[in-house]
Amino acid sequence: MPKKIPMRQCVGCREMKPKRELIRVVRSPEGELSLDFRGKKPGRGAYVCPNGDCLKRARKSNALGRAFGMKIPDEVYEALEGQMERGDGTN
Repeated sequence: MPKKIPMRQCVGCREMKPKRELIRVVRSPEGELSLDFRGKKPGRGAYVCPNGDCLKRARKSNALGRAFGMKIPDEVYEALEGQMERGDGTN
């Protein structure tokens, strides 16, 4: 019996993809947003494709704000875009 692959939906393009192909945006228990490239950080998560277009689409439709139940400032989106371009898990 083949192993089941966990699927998640990108908040930008709304496509179902394997969890490992997506980047997790996580809201920590303190309320701080960051990208989680390994999927291990504690907190509420939403998933986005690893290209900037999906993050821009999620920003335009306020998908991350709805997923986390909070208003997300522009500075946070800019920080997420910069973090995605660098491709690192810092912050």
